[in-house]
Amino acid sequence: MIHSDGFRSLDRQECLRLLAKVPVGRVVYTRQALPAVLPVNFALDTDTSVVLCTSAASDLVRAIDGVVVAFEADDFDAGSRSGWSVVVTGRAAVVTDPAEHERLLRTGPRSWMPMHDGVFVRIEAEMVTGRELTGLPEPG
Repeated sequence: MIHSDGFRSLDRQECLRLLAKVPVGRVVYTRQALPAVLPVNFALDTDTSVVLCTSAASDLVRAIDGVVVAFEADDFDAGSRSGWSVVVTGRAAVVTDPAEHERLLRTGPRSWMPMHDGVFVRIEAEMVTGRELTGLPEPG
């Protein structure tokens, strides 16, 4: 459905298909009672949750483990004035199961930063929403 603002709503499957195409998104969380946004590389897991890898000692892990967060990823083309944005909302949790951790070492995302104490954080895809802009003529 195209809204009056020119955006088309995306269903869950379309959102997940688009998320799988990009390597970087943003975790949106609360830090000291204020909104915070942090870009991260990620992967979608087989259950459609968002998985990222970061340092066990990171401020991010301390802030989001066990907390509901949002995760946003997008892709836009300024030339054609088109693109999309997807938001996943759900509880974040450090993966503590040893077998799951081992599986993610083989199949999960690799951190772009060197680290020795990496952990995987899973964001459950409890709510998935998205919008697509298919291109608008230049104003004027």
